[in-house]
Amino acid sequence: MSLKRQLFVASLLMLMIPWAGLQFVLELDGALREQAAEQLQEQAKRMADTAGDLLIGNTAVPSGTPVIYAHPVNQPPRMDGYGYDWPGYNEELSQQQWQDRSDTTTASVLRWQAATDQRYLYLLVRVEHPGIRYFNPGSPDQPHDRLRLIMLEGANQTERVIRTPAPGRVNAITTGPEPDNDFRITGYWESVENGYQLELKLPLPARGSRLGLVAEWSGGNGIDSSGTATLPPPALVTRLPQLEQQLSSQMASGQHLRVLEPEGWVIARQALANKHDRPEFDSLSPLEVVEQIALNGLRALVRFYQPNPKPVDETSIRPDPTTLPESGLVRHQDGKSFLMVTHPVFSGRILVLEQSLDQLLSLAGNTLGSVIARSTLLVVGLMLVLLGYISWLSWRITRLQRAVSASVDDDGRIIGTLPDTRARDELGQLHQHFGQMVDRLHGYNEYLESFSRRLSHELKTPVAVVRSSLENLRHAESDSERTSYIERAAAATDRLSQILNGMSEAARLEQSFDHAEKERFDLAAVMDQTTRAYQQLDADHRIVYRGPAEGCMLHGSPELIVQLLDKLVDNARDFTATGDRIELRLSAKSKSAELGVFNQGPPLPEHLSSDIFNPFVSIRKGTQEGHLGQGLLIVKLIAEHHGGSVTASNEANGVLFTVSLPRQAPVSGQ
Repeated sequence: MSLKRQLFVASLLMLMIPWAGLQFVLELDGALREQAAEQLQEQAKRMADTAGDLLIGNTAVPSGTPVIYAHPVNQPPRMDGYGYDWPGYNEELSQQQWQDRSDTTTASVLRWQAATDQRYLYLLVRVEHPGIRYFNPGSPDQPHDRLRLIMLEGANQTERVIRTPAPGRVNAITTGPEPDNDFRITGYWESVENGYQLELKLPLPARGSRLGLVAEWSGGNGIDSSGTATLPPPALVTRLPQLEQQLSSQMASGQHLRVLEPEGWVIARQALANKHDRPEFDSLSPLEVVEQIALNGLRALVRFYQPNPKPVDETSIRPDPTTLPESGLVRHQDGKSFLMVTHPVFSGRILVLEQSLDQLLSLAGNTLGSVIARSTLLVVGLMLVLLGYISWLSWRITRLQRAVSASVDDDGRIIGTLPDTRARDELGQLHQHFGQMVDRLHGYNEYLESFSRRLSHELKTPVAVVRSSLENLRHAESDSERTSYIERAAAATDRLSQILNGMSEAARLEQSFDHAEKERFDLAAVMDQTTRAYQQLDADHRIVYRGPAEGCMLHGSPELIVQLLDKLVDNARDFTATGDRIELRLSAKSKSAELGVFNQGPPLPEHLSSDIFNPFVSIRKGTQEGHLGQGLLIVKLIAEHHGGSVTASNEANGVLFTVSLPRQAPVSGQ
C-alpha cells in the first residue's frame, strides 16, 4: 500500500469523533421524542377537557350528515362573480377548494365554496350545464335558470330564489304567494365556460342552522335540478374563534392544533411558530454559513435515522380521523416532521396536537448540535488538509523518483541532471543531495570515459614505436641500424615510464594529503621568496612578484602551496617566449586570498578553459612530447584540498591562472 493510501486510511479514524457524536445525538433524539410524546399526550388531555367545556351546547355534526363548510376569512371577498380572492385559489389548478355532494357517483353540476368573517356568510356557487336561459321579466312563467337557497334555523325553514335577466348584480327573492326582494342577500351573477357562477353575501345564520343549495334549469322533460339535500338541508359548519382563542393560550411554540368533528370537519385550527427561528442568510458570516450547512446535514441525518413519518395533509378542511395515528411521527406537505398525538373530546370529536421536531431538538440553536457540527467541520477540514498535504508530498516524491530515473539509463550511465528545487525542508534537502550525487556521478563518468580515451591516446604512440622498432630490429643488417632501433624503443619505453610516473604522481599527491601537516603561515612571504628563486633559476624569462610582502596569513601546508606554484610557473614557462614576462600576483581579502600566475603568450582555446585541469589534457605542440597534462591536475587537487578553487582566463597579451583560497574556513580533510 502506498504512503498516500496509508495516511488516508489513518485519517479516516478521525471520523470516529463525529460518528460518536452522531450516535449520542440519535440516542438523545429518541429519548426526547419518547419524553415529548408523554408530555404531549398529557397536554392534549388537558386541552381536550378545556375544549369539551367550551363546546357544551354545540351539538356535534353526526356522521353521514351533509355539510357546507365555511372557511374563516379576515377580509371579505369582493362581490364580482369571480373567485380570485377566495381561500385556496390557485390559477394553475383546474379545481379550487370546491365542495359538492360526496354521495353521488356522477359528475356534480353544482359546486360551491363558503366563507365567513363571523358577520356574513359568503357563497361562491358554480353551475355547469350548457344552454343557460335567463329570467324574462315579461314572461315570468317561462322556464329559466335559477338557484334556490333553503335555510333552516331551528324549526323555521325559509327559501330564497336567485334569478337574473342578464349577468350582473343580483339579490334574492322570497317565495310564496307574494314574492318580494330580499336585499339582505346580494351578489353577482357571471357567465363562465359551460355555465354560470354566483357570488353571494348573506347574514351569517345562527349556529346550528342548515343551508341547502339547489340549481334548477329547463330540461327536456320539464325542470331539471342538481344540488344538496333539502330534507333536511346540509349542516352549516365553520371554525369557532372562541375555541381557538382559548386553546391557543395553552399551546407552546412549534405546536399545531386541530379540533375535528366526528367526520373530520375542522372546527378549530391554531399554530404557533418556533421561537428559535433560523437566522437570515445575509446576516451570517462565512464561518456561520458553513456551520449552518453542517447543522442542516446533521438534522438530515437525524431525520434519516428516525422512524418513517406518516404523510398527512395539514391544510385539509376534512381529514379522515380513522387515518390519524394516536401517537407517532407525521410529515406535512412542506416536508417538516411533527410528533402527533390525538385525544377524544365528548360527542365523538377529536383533538389533534402536533409538536415540531425542530423544537424538540433544535439543533440550530442547541449547544450540543453546534459543538458536533463544528467538530465535524474541523475533522473534515483537517482531513482535507491532511489529504492535500499527503497528495503534495506524494507528488513531490513521485517527481523526485521520475527525475532520478530519467537521469540514469538502463546501462547505468548518467544521461541528465535533476531540476533545481526551492524547497528547504527535508524532502527538498534530499532532492538537492540527489542532484549533487547525480552531478558528481555524471562528472565522474565523464572523467572515467575521457581518462580511458586520453590514456589510450597517450599509450598508443609509444607502444607503436616499440612495436615498429622491434619489427625493424629483426630485419636490421648492420650494427648501426640495430643501435638506432634499440634507441628508439628505449625512448618509447621512457615515454611509457613518464606516463605511468605522471599518473602515480597525482595518486601519491592525494595520498599525501592525509599526512600533510597544516600550519598557519604567511602566503605573501612564501610567494615573494619562491619568485626570487624562480628568477635565479630561469634567466631566459622575467619573473616578477606583485603583491604584499607580508601579512597574508593562511592556514594550510606551505610545501603544497610551493608545489602548486611550481606547477603553475612550469606551465607558464612552456608557453612564454624568451625574454617575456611571468607575473606572480597576490590579492589579500578579508575572507580569502587570491594568488595568480600570469604569462605572456598565446591565449587559451575557449572550449578548453575548464577542461585543462583534467588529466591528459594539453594544448602543446608535438615538440614537447614529455608533457602529459598532469601538472594542472595537481594544481586543482592542491587548491581543492585547501578548500579553494582554480580558474584559467585569457587576458590582454596572455593567460592568467587564479587560485582562490579561504583564509578563515577550515581546510578539507582537517
